[in-house]
Amino acid sequence: MKENENNLMIDGIMYSRKKPLVIAELGTSHSGDIVKAKEMTDAACKAGAACIKLQMVFADEILHPNTGVVPLPAGNVRLYDQFKSLEMPPDFYAEIKEYIESRGVLFLCTPFGLKSAAILKRLQPKMVKIASPELNFTGLLEEIACWDMPVLLSSGVSRLSDIENAIEIFKNVKLNNNKPHQTPNSAFALPASNICLLHCVTSYPAPETDYNLKVLANLAAIFGVSTGVSDHSGDPELVPALSVSMGASVIEKHFCLSRKESGLDDPIALEPDAFAQMVKAVNHAAGCSSKEEIIEYYSRQRGQELVNQILGSGVKELAESEKANYRRTNRSIHALRDIKKGEVIKRSDYAVLRTEKILRPGLDPIWEKTLEGRKAQNDIPAGEGIRFEDV
Repeated sequence: MKENENNLMIDGIMYSRKKPLVIAELGTSHSGDIVKAKEMTDAACKAGAACIKLQMVFADEILHPNTGVVPLPAGNVRLYDQFKSLEMPPDFYAEIKEYIESRGVLFLCTPFGLKSAAILKRLQPKMVKIASPELNFTGLLEEIACWDMPVLLSSGVSRLSDIENAIEIFKNVKLNNNKPHQTPNSAFALPASNICLLHCVTSYPAPETDYNLKVLANLAAIFGVSTGVSDHSGDPELVPALSVSMGASVIEKHFCLSRKESGLDDPIALEPDAFAQMVKAVNHAAGCSSKEEIIEYYSRQRGQELVNQILGSGVKELAESEKANYRRTNRSIHALRDIKKGEVIKRSDYAVLRTEKILRPGLDPIWEKTLEGRKAQNDIPAGEGIRFEDV
C-alpha cells in the first residue's frame, strides 16, 4: 500500500502517518457544565489536541429504560437515567462548538439517533463521528451519508461483515446521488470514499494486547478508506504510537481533567499530563523515517514480545475483551411497550436501540422498515428485542 493512500484532508489540512489528527474525546465528562467544558477544551488544547470531540446524548435514542443498571460511586443507577442526566439543549453544543473553534481546533460530535443528528447538522460541523455501537444503525448511517461530509466511523465490537455493510450504505448513497462524494471545503483525499475507519476495541479499559494494529493496513486496503484508532487502553503511548507505524491518520483518546471525577468514561480517560505524553509519543512516531523505526524504538523501550502482541495478526476479528459485548452494545430492534400476541405492530411500538445489560437482542436494524404492520406471534415485553419468531 502506498503511503499516500491513507491520507485525509479536513478543512484544507492533510493528515497522514506523518501528521496524524489527534482527537481529545471529552464525551460527556463535562457533565453538562459549559464552564467545565470550556476548561476541558483549554486543557486539551494545551496538551496538544487538534480536535475536541463531544457526544450529543438523548437517552431515548440510545436505550430502553429497562436496560439495566450501571455501578457508580453513589450506588447502582439505571443506565437510562444516567444518560437522561446527560441531555443538554442545542444551545449548549452551539456555544461549545463556537468556543472550540475559537481556539483554532476542530469541533467533532457524535450523534446517536436522528434527533441528535438533525441538531448536529444545523451546527454545520466539518466532519462527524459515528460511535462503534451505531456501526449497524442503518437509518442513522443513511442519514449521515446524505450530509456529504467526512465521516469517522468507529468499528469496535464488529466483524468484517459489519464494517462492509456500513461502508456499503455510504457507497450506495454516493451512487444514488450520482455525484462526487465530497464537500468543497473539506474532503478526504481518497476520491472513492469520505470515510476514515477507526479501529477500536469496545472494552473499558481495553488491554493493549487486544488491539491487533496490523489490521489497520488491511482495512485500508480492503475498503479503500483512511484508517485510524479510537483507543480505550490505559497506556498513553503504546497503542497510539504503534498505530502510527501501521499508517493511522487519526488517533482518538478519551480526555478528562481528573480520573477521580464522576464522568462515565473518566476512569479510562487520560488526564492532561498523560494526554500531552501521548501527543509527544505520536509526534515522535510521525517523525520517524519508517514504520520499522517506530517498532524498533518501542521494542527496545517496552519489549519486543509486548509490541508483537499489540501489533497482532492483522486479521479482523472480535478482540477477546469485547466478545461478550457483541450484539449487546450494538443496535437491534426493541419493543417500546408491552406488545401482546396477535396485535398488529405499529411504527411507534419499536425503536432501534442498544441492548446493553439485561435485555435480549432483537432483529438487526436493517429490518426496521419492514416490521411495521406485522402481527405479533408472541407476547413481547417492553424493552425486549423483537426476534424473527416474534412476528
